[in-house]
Amino acid sequence: MSAVDLNSDLGEGFGRWSLGDDEQMLGIVSSANVACGFHAGDPASIRRTVRSAVAHGVTVGAHVGYRDLAGFGRRNMDVPDDELEADVAYQIGALRGLADAEGATVTYVKPHGALYNTAAVDERVAAAVARAVAAVDPGLVMLGLPGSAALAAASAAGLATATEAFADRAYTPEGRLVSRREPGSVLHDADDVARRMLRLVTEGVVTAVDGSDVAVRADSVCVHGDSPGAVAMARRIREVFDAEGITLTAFAPASGNGPAA
Repeated sequence: MSAVDLNSDLGEGFGRWSLGDDEQMLGIVSSANVACGFHAGDPASIRRTVRSAVAHGVTVGAHVGYRDLAGFGRRNMDVPDDELEADVAYQIGALRGLADAEGATVTYVKPHGALYNTAAVDERVAAAVARAVAAVDPGLVMLGLPGSAALAAASAAGLATATEAFADRAYTPEGRLVSRREPGSVLHDADDVARRMLRLVTEGVVTAVDGSDVAVRADSVCVHGDSPGAVAMARRIREVFDAEGITLTAFAPASGNGPAA
């Protein structure tokens, strides 16, 4: 693979509280998963994130989640299908309005946290999310785990899909993410993370927690913006990719947009 996307979850502060270094990350990544106000983000901070993404030539996606500011969208919730569909559509619409104000186009959707994990395995939740996205704009791309229920539902709803791997998360031998409740689930060593992602891109495998190699196909690599050392990890990944001739290219660029500089 000579080209791959690098994405990060951004715009995840709220009011006077900031989280991560969005400005630094936007100088590195090619796609930004922007919080839409339910798990994090307020209108002013979301708009600033979009404005900076435009300035850096970074593609914008909607990072939709459960309505859970207190839990940062990482708590499991049992939301009725019609309510979940409305919540997802509402978040996409909110981001699109702010993006329009900054001359940006929202081109893809990536669920956040508990919604991401649930939609990956729960066909009912996956279908509700996919229906919401398709109802808002069937031209949006769904980003998710390879082989997940979320991407299967998106395809069934007529949406284009893209797969991602996580640079800063440990994998099980089955190719799933190790639960954040488990020790060692979040990775922090920038050099080790970059080596892992180089293997992913060049060989299609990552090393699982038991030491085995697990096959993972990814159109995009994610570095969580709220992880400690996130900027250092993303920068090191990009340095290694650059050295190996791997180009960072957005998987869902807006019409006329090219890869990030």
